[in-house]
Amino acid sequence: MKFKTILGTFALGAMLATPVIADEDPAIEARQGQFKLFSHNFAVVGGMAQGRMEYDAEMAQTAADNLYHLTRVDQGRLWPEGTDTESVEGTRALPSIWEDLDDFVAKFVALQEAAENLQAVAGEGLDEMRAGVGQVGQTCQACHEANRAESS
Repeated sequence: MKFKTILGTFALGAMLATPVIADEDPAIEARQGQFKLFSHNFAVVGGMAQGRMEYDAEMAQTAADNLYHLTRVDQGRLWPEGTDTESVEGTRALPSIWEDLDDFVAKFVALQEAAENLQAVAGEGLDEMRAGVGQVGQTCQACHEANRAESS
């Protein structure tokens, strides 16, 4: 009986000591999936803004609509404490997110506003869309510089 207790305690300790891997955490998987969708849609309007793709008002509007809706997804369950680079493998989320949550939320609100502004102009013409793309890009960059680790 004592052996089983010791073995069980050892097994539990080993599980707790093993680092969590991001693709095993549904919150990390979900937020990374959301950012992949964001990147996929931003690539459309960004490509048009940079001249790598021909401007297509309908396609631009669809991508901007998607970006707007992606920024409206409830973030509450996507950012649990302990899902940063120091706690798990496979994430680029820095601990600064949880150390200054108010700043992180403010940056996300700025992204929401920028996505809404882009949505309002994306189908109106290339120049109008470029201004909106620039604003979204700036909000992304500000958050990434403060809260995202470099790629490994």
